[in-house]
Amino acid sequence: MRYLPLTDDDRAEMRAKIGISQIDELFKDVPKADLNPAIDLPRYKSEMEVERHLSKLANKNMAAGSVPFFVGAGAYKHHVPSTVDHMIQRGEFLTAYTPYQPEIAQGTLQYVFEFQTQVAQLLAMDVANAGMYDGSTATAEAVMMARRVTRKKRAVLAGGLHPHYRAVVETTTQFTDDIVVAQPPQPADAKAELQAVIDAIDDTTSCVVVQNPTVAGHVLDLRPLAEVAHAHKALLVVAVTEVVSLGLMMSPGEMGADIVVGEGQSIGNGLNYGGPYIGLFATNKKYVRQMPGRLCGETVDADGTRGFVLTLSTREQHIRREKATSNICTNSSLCSLAFTIHMTLLGEKGLRALAKVNHKTTQTLKAALSGIAGIDVLNDSFFNELTVRLPKDAADVVEELAKGGVLAGVPFSRLDPNAGHDDLLVLAATEMVTDEDIAALVSALTEAVQ
Repeated sequence: MRYLPLTDDDRAEMRAKIGISQIDELFKDVPKADLNPAIDLPRYKSEMEVERHLSKLANKNMAAGSVPFFVGAGAYKHHVPSTVDHMIQRGEFLTAYTPYQPEIAQGTLQYVFEFQTQVAQLLAMDVANAGMYDGSTATAEAVMMARRVTRKKRAVLAGGLHPHYRAVVETTTQFTDDIVVAQPPQPADAKAELQAVIDAIDDTTSCVVVQNPTVAGHVLDLRPLAEVAHAHKALLVVAVTEVVSLGLMMSPGEMGADIVVGEGQSIGNGLNYGGPYIGLFATNKKYVRQMPGRLCGETVDADGTRGFVLTLSTREQHIRREKATSNICTNSSLCSLAFTIHMTLLGEKGLRALAKVNHKTTQTLKAALSGIAGIDVLNDSFFNELTVRLPKDAADVVEELAKGGVLAGVPFSRLDPNAGHDDLLVLAATEMVTDEDIAALVSALTEAVQ
């Protein structure tokens, strides 16, 4: 028996309440071609036949580890030690019990506490939460948190913010009273891009959101921006899409950030076809009551034994709809566990060493690219990512190189189709890139741009 308790009258009352006449209006943002598309599948196949067919389809893909790989722009291929995959399967960590039940979720709560500690130290902030869905949703939550803190509505987004992050902010805030002012990207001029943000701040500004390094790979000194933002009583929100960069760069908190968000995928997590990932969120202690997500604290039980619990809020606070601090009432716990284990294995010295290898590899890449006629490297400063200007459409060049077995980065036009930078290509070089990979890229690019 199907459990469908709502009557036609109930549904009509709900439609009237939210201002629609039919259910289809709920899906107006989905392209019609993608709604209930025709699927041509056989009525049945054996399990072996299905496996064989799906394997053939999978073999059409070019796996990241199978060819020279320079794709980044928010998701990075780093080495994940096999220890991480082994440790996340331990019974005290891998549990179906919710952390709202501390008596049977101490393993989960302990690693959440350790995760929060690592993130807070890494970002140089007072407190971090248990994690968000990913970096983009964390950024949107930061904008809404800034409105609650400052009681102002105008959020300024830097042109160097990842276009996908900007889009998530714009999508989320269409249901709030936030006013989003997105600056156009200037990937060839990081100083002008930063100055445009500074010039856009006024006394009605709730926050400014800036990415470091930028989506084009430029490394910024955010201290002047922090001074101007704070002079106007606005919060500085810093987004970090490549968390390994903090092994070498000054942390956002040290540069005056009030809220720091980021993507933790680079530590402990593979590319995973674009997810799941782990969003980072940290702030100063005075704003902790407005911070979204869960927060795990350390305590002692009746016998004085150390233990862990969710703190500063009850479960019900996360499900209060429009009155809730956030309607993200969960987090990517398995991904945060992988992050915690990998970060523990690295330690401070290991993270710095990993960051140095990334930067050195990218220095080698920059020198090699600078020697190709017709290619202009736009970065004076960088960590492990560069943007180059090509004499041709970058998307066409990437497709051509992919056919030859080289994945040569991300065209800027794919990140932001309306920005008008069709000749720009963003390339990343992590510790997984070898000298042979760089040689293969240079050879293929030299031929492609002639």
